[in-house]
Amino acid sequence: MALRHCVITSVARDDLADQGAGFWVSTIRKIREINPGITMEVLIPDFSNNKALLSLIIAEKPEVISHNLETVERISPKIRSLATYDKSLSVLTYISQSGIITKSGLMLGLGEQEHEIYKTMDDLRQAGVKVLTIGQYLPPSERHTRLVEYIKPALFEKYRDEGLARGFSFVESGPMVRSSYHAERHIHISQK
Repeated sequence: MALRHCVITSVARDDLADQGAGFWVSTIRKIREINPGITMEVLIPDFSNNKALLSLIIAEKPEVISHNLETVERISPKIRSLATYDKSLSVLTYISQSGIITKSGLMLGLGEQEHEIYKTMDDLRQAGVKVLTIGQYLPPSERHTRLVEYIKPALFEKYRDEGLARGFSFVESGPMVRSSYHAERHIHISQK
């Protein structure tokens, strides 16, 4: 395929003893074996905040490690079944301490308030996150959490500007932004 950059993700594998960390390691290694010049972002689950499992991923040195916070603290328990806001922040802090570019994402439209988004940005910056994606939540089916609001494009722009002012190196913010949006750009920052 002659790819120069790829984003790898998966469902959480809490059913496995290593929660899938071994698959992550072998996948990263195989991709680099087949395409030695490729750069990579891995969008990982929280591995139950198990530092030993997180360290296995960190040791493979992907250019970017991403773990999505998904939403503001108040709403998090309503939409995340096992993951928690604090656990995700701990995971992101641990990753950022490794020196690898750390990234996270939020989906808006679940009833969050503007001040909550700014607090979440501050929490992510304190955790060492350098890249933030902000997109519009769209329920995949009627069984999923209902949409509360479509966010106006001007507000997404405001959040992008506010995130940059708060110290993120990149903020991708817009209705159609997803975790992998412009991912190839995010490897070109330093971990100051």
